Amino acid sequence: MMASTSEAAHSAPVKSALVVDDHPLYCDALASMMESVFHIRKVRKAASLEEAMEVLRDRFSPDIVMLDLNLPDVSGLSGFMKIKDRAQDVPVVVISAITSADVVQSVMAAGAAGFIPKDLGRDRLKAAMLDISDGKAFVPPGYSEKAPRQPEDTSITDISRRIAALSQQQGRILALICKGKPNKLIAYEMDLAEATVKAHITTLLRRLGVRNRTQAALLVREVSIRHNLQ
Repeated sequence: MMASTSEAAHSAPVKSALVVDDHPLYCDALASMMESVFHIRKVRKAASLEEAMEVLRDRFSPDIVMLDLNLPDVSGLSGFMKIKDRAQDVPVVVISAITSADVVQSVMAAGAAGFIPKDLGRDRLKAAMLDISDGKAFVPPGYSEKAPRQPEDTSITDISRRIAALSQQQGRILALICKGKPNKLIAYEMDLAEATVKAHITTLLRRLGVRNRTQAALLVREVSIRHNLQ
């Protein structure tokens, strides 16, 4: 995976990119790296899933997306799922400081083009992106895939899709539920009436197919992402 291969040998065209990360310095560094590696100037940046979706709706069709797994308006794999649904044929590369085998395996099983640890050195990062542009999957050094998933593990994707189908407000409420916040505090933090919060919770519980807040939080943790990002 080292950067020993000539960049000129990588012929897959990458003419534009979208970088999604809520840390400004890291986002700028990634954008700069993409411009350098692929000799492009069409790199758009977003600090949240909402901003990323707006960029994609703005007739911008990137050749590759770099997506931080832990965004402020994302629960679990829902951000990845929404990006993939919006840009179905675009390779999405996940970047994260969390590199546990469960997280990497869940992301790759969901269809990511690669998983880049945030502490990966610049040269290895460049080599990884060139490999990904050639259609090769990239996973963290030392990663070892677990035993083949059992049939019930397909629920990870199903749960993530259900979370992704929630509205932006419902997603934020779900994240606060996972943090153990009561309705009154959720209403205060989101500047909503408590009755409105209760209505949103009723709807999101129904969409997730659970009966109460506790089951909703456990469902999110079941995908092995939210639990690792706490």
